[in-house]
Amino acid sequence: MAAAMKKYLLSFLILFVGLPLWAQDIRGLVKDQETGLPIDYASVFIDGTFVGTTTNADGSFELEVGKYSTRPLSVSAVGYYPALLTDLMTGQDLDVPLKPRVFELAEVTVSTRSLVRKRRACMRTFKNEFIGLTTYARQCHILNEEDITFNYGSDRDTLKAFASKPIRIRNLSLGYEISYHLDRFEYVRKTQTVLYTGNIIFDRDLAVDEQSRLKYERRRSYAYLGSSKHFFRSLWTNSLEGTGFVLSNYKSGELVPLEEIIARDFQGRKSLVYSQTLQIAYYDKLSYISFRTFQVRFEQDGYFEPTAIMWTGEMSKQRIADFLPYEYLPAR
Repeated sequence: MAAAMKKYLLSFLILFVGLPLWAQDIRGLVKDQETGLPIDYASVFIDGTFVGTTTNADGSFELEVGKYSTRPLSVSAVGYYPALLTDLMTGQDLDVPLKPRVFELAEVTVSTRSLVRKRRACMRTFKNEFIGLTTYARQCHILNEEDITFNYGSDRDTLKAFASKPIRIRNLSLGYEISYHLDRFEYVRKTQTVLYTGNIIFDRDLAVDEQSRLKYERRRSYAYLGSSKHFFRSLWTNSLEGTGFVLSNYKSGELVPLEEIIARDFQGRKSLVYSQTLQIAYYDKLSYISFRTFQVRFEQDGYFEPTAIMWTGEMSKQRIADFLPYEYLPAR
C-alpha cells in the first residue's frame, strides 16, 4: 500500500513539475507607440510555426507558447513596423508598442501599358527570388498580389518590394497555407543577389484526409532532406555522418570536428561557433555558411538565428516554397 502511494505521489509530482514546460502562456497589450491606442487584429506568433493568435478589440492577447517559450515572439500589424520580443517571461503581462510605418514609396496606380509591363516583370522577379525556383515553387501561389508594390524606377539597379498586408501564400506542393509578414525585400540586378527579411506564420495544413496526407508527406520528406532544418537538427543530435552530411573548412578542405564548433551553456542551449566559412556536403550537393556573428544559437527542432548566417550554394536556393514548419517531423 505504501509502495503504491509513493508511486502515485511520484507520478503526480512528475506531472505537476512538467506542466510549466508545456503550458506556458504569454499575455500582453499591443498599442500604437505614438498615440497609446490599442491595436486590434495584430498578429502575435512564433516565427515558422502554427503557434499564433491575434489581438482583441482592446489590443490584448494571450498565447500558449508551450515548448517555444525560449523563442522570439513576432508581433505585426498593418501600418506598423513589426516587433520581435526576446527573453520572454511567462505569466507576466507584456507592453508592446508598435511604431507607425512610413513606406518609402508613394502609392502608384498601375494603369498605363508601360507600368503594367513593369509590374509584371517586377512580380516575376519577386516570385523567383521570394518563392523560389525549385520544384515546389511551381504550385506555390501568392493569393494577394495586389497588396505588393515595387519601386518602378527603371534607372534603379535594386528592386525593392513592399507589402501593405501580410503576403498570403498557398503551397499546393507541400500542403500549407501561410502568411508572410514582409519586413524588407531587395534584389540587386547587377549582382543577382537578394535580401529579404520577415516572419512566417503557418495558417493551415491542407492534409485533411489520408490520401492528401500521404501525397504531401512524400513531398515534405523530399523537401526536408538536405535542408537547413535537417542540417541543424542533425547538428543538435551529433548525427551528421549518419544523416549524410559532411562538414569541412571551405578553404583547407579539412573535416571539422563537431566538438570544436559547438558550444553549450549551463542551460543546455547550443550555439555554432566558427570564424571561417564552412562547407556542408549533403551527398553531391554543396552549401556554404558564412557567419555574421561570433556564434549562432540553434535548437533541437532546427531553428537557428537567421540573421546570423549568410548562405550560398544549394541551401541558398531553398526559399518560401521549400519552407516547412518547425512542428514538422518526417515519417518513420
